[in-house]
Amino acid sequence: MEILKALRLKERYTHQDMANLLGISKAFYWQIENRKRTLSYKMAVKIASIFHKKPDEIFYDEFKNKD
Repeated sequence: MEILKALRLKERYTHQDMANLLGISKAFYWQIENRKRTLSYKMAVKIASIFHKKPDEIFYDEFKNKD
């Protein structure tokens, strides 16, 4: 997810920083960012709150044309 990666890099967060903020493993976060793991709505809300955004601002375009 390019927007998620861009936001993370803009804030100078590492994968480990994001994992710590979310209470998950670094590997789990990496899988989310690299579309290897399905993103739950609950996790989308948590991620969005870190960047002071609504989930749709980050994830809507990624998933609107899926399937």
